[in-house]
Order: sequence, then structure tokens, then C-alpha cells
Amino acid sequence: MSSKAPYWRLSAFYLFYFASLGALVPYWGLYLKSQGFDARAIGILMAIIMATKIVSPNIWGWIADHTGKRMSIVQLGSLLAALTFTGVYLASGFWWLALVMAMFSFFWNAALPQFEATTFSHLAGQTHRYSSIRLWGSVGFILSVWSVGYALEGQAIQWLPHVLLFLFAAIWLSSIAVPEEAAGHMPLDHQPLRQVLGKPAVVGLLVTCFLMQASHGPYYTFYSIYMEEMGYGLSKIGVLWALAVLAEVGAFMVMHRLMPRYGARHLLILALILTTLRWILIALFPQWTSIMIFAQLLHAASYGVYHAAAIHLIHQFFIGRHQGKGQALYSSLSFGAGGAVGSLYSGYLYDLAGPLMMYSIAAGLSLAGMLVVYRFVYPPDNEAGAG
Repeated sequence: MSSKAPYWRLSAFYLFYFASLGALVPYWGLYLKSQGFDARAIGILMAIIMATKIVSPNIWGWIADHTGKRMSIVQLGSLLAALTFTGVYLASGFWWLALVMAMFSFFWNAALPQFEATTFSHLAGQTHRYSSIRLWGSVGFILSVWSVGYALEGQAIQWLPHVLLFLFAAIWLSSIAVPEEAAGHMPLDHQPLRQVLGKPAVVGLLVTCFLMQASHGPYYTFYSIYMEEMGYGLSKIGVLWALAVLAEVGAFMVMHRLMPRYGARHLLILALILTTLRWILIALFPQWTSIMIFAQLLHAASYGVYHAAAIHLIHQFFIGRHQGKGQALYSSLSFGAGGAVGSLYSGYLYDLAGPLMMYSIAAGLSLAGMLVVYRFVYPPDNEAGAG
């Protein structure tokens, strides 16, 4: 890693951003349930957070690529996210919360893709070192999900909006510490974006990312509710979430060694296979704590290995001034469209067909993603030996 890269300032942003994710994703559904919302309403409200990623990163990515002001966008988006989230204190009706979630997440989802592009601009020719910075996001998630699980047991879940607002403010403050010139203007790339998007490998990768995140819908939306209904207390649920992300940290710590040795394509295939196994185990054996622990350890593959491999390929395919657009497309099509579809189908199926059917569909989606990678996704010619 370049000695000029502001390691701790970059890491601090990831720490607080994913700490907010660790408080929002596992527990927001439980908070909404405590407010009287049913599974379908919870699925829709969670889907809104994901759906804004379809639009938001692409709008802000286009602006960033044409202005070079990536950190200004990150800082503005983080500030407006914190301000608009305060709307949850004003009312608690479905349509009002839907509006607040749409506004808040539009700005919140603007920040991360541009910060990812900024991080890669620091790493220059050592992009395989990305995981050593990104792992601090996993650390933030672990600390958040574990502490919130213990602190907000029972009726204390009503305090969740206060915790989230504090974390959103911390994201904004940490973004100020990263200098604007770190992002700068990306060099002009002469290959038109439409040619990049016309490559079968690029299309296959984006389709795979969509399928992978759609398969995570039941997990991100209903895992905590599912475990609670199976008799797990909130503190134990928090430990299971934290264990998953601890495994993710372990994956990030070794990815800089695995990536050059095995290549992003092979690691992506492995991640998708293990993700399919994970959803099958959660569907069939929720009452077995030991199996749930093992399934959570597979998060090392279903997020850690997957994300590092996918973002490595995105960085290879989208070069020059297309980097911001590439990161935005990755975020919008996977975490955005895929996440929204996942939240919606899980919201409708949880009560109608049950968790078994819901997680079976998730397993089918991740398996389909593996087949797409195997058939279509190959790295650029100059990286073929490592792919």
C-alpha cells in the first residue's frame, strides 16, 4: 500500500458506515415489528432502502465522474442522510416512514460507491490491498451488531433510532477527514461505456451480483425475526450476526493473498457455492444452534470472498473515468435492485409460504449466479492468468 494513502482516515469511514449497517439491517425489522407493522409492510419498508440504490449511486456517480469531486459528494450525502433520518421522530405511520426511508437512503446510498472509488485511487497498483482497509467496516459492523443486540433487548429496541442517528452523524464527521484531492479527476478512458457494458463478462458479472444480493433478501430482512420466532433471544441473535461478520473479517484479512493465487473468478464461484449451502442450512436446521453457527461462519464466503472478488473484477472492467460509474452500477444492480427484489419476495413469502420456501428460493438464486459466472465471467485478457 502506498505510504501516502491515509489508511486510518479511510478505515474510519468504513468503520462508522458499516457500524450503521450493523444497527440498521439486523434490527430495523424488529423495530418496525415493535411498532405494529406486519411482515409485508416490513418487507416493503426494507425494500425501499435497497431500491434507492438503483437510482442514487448512478446519479451521484455520473456527477462525480464529471466533476472529480468525489469526497464532496460523500460528505454532502452523509450530512443529508443524517438530517433526513430525523424524520422518524416526527411520525410513525407507514407512508410517512416510507417517505423518510426513501429520502434518507437516497443520500446514504450515495456515499459508499464514491468512497470505494476514492479508496481505489489511493491504492493505485496495489488494489489487492483493498481488503485490509475494508475489514475495518466489518469490525464496525461486529461492534455495532453485538452491542445493540445486548443493549436493546426487549422494549429497549425503541432506542434504536437514537443509535442510528448517532452513527449517521459519525459517518459525516469521518468523511470530513478525507481530503478532496484524494479523489481528484480520473484520467479519461477512450473506450465508450456502452462498449464496456456490451461485453458478456461484464453483463454476466452484473447479473451475478444481482442474483447474489437477491438471494440475501430473506437473510437481511427476516433473519432476526426468524431466529426470534425460533426461540433465540436478541442478545444471542446479535452474537450470531457478529460471528458472521467476524468470519467476514477473517476472509478480508487473507484475500490479498488468495486473490493473486487463485484469481477473482474462481473465488467468486466458490463463494456462490458456499452461499447456496448456507441458505439450505438456515432453511432446514434453524433449531440447531451449532448448525446456525456454522451457517453464519459461511458469511466469510457469501460476503467477504464474494465482495472482494466482485469489486476486484468491477475495478478491472471499469477503468479510467468509468470507475465511479462501475462502482455505482455494482451498488445499484446488486445491493439496490437485487436487495430490493430480495426484500420484497421475502416479505410476501414469510407469512404466506414460510421460511423454508423463502430460503429455498434464495439458494436457487445464488446457485443460478454461480452458473452465470462459470459460463460467462472471465477477467480481462491481461488478468486471464489470475482469473
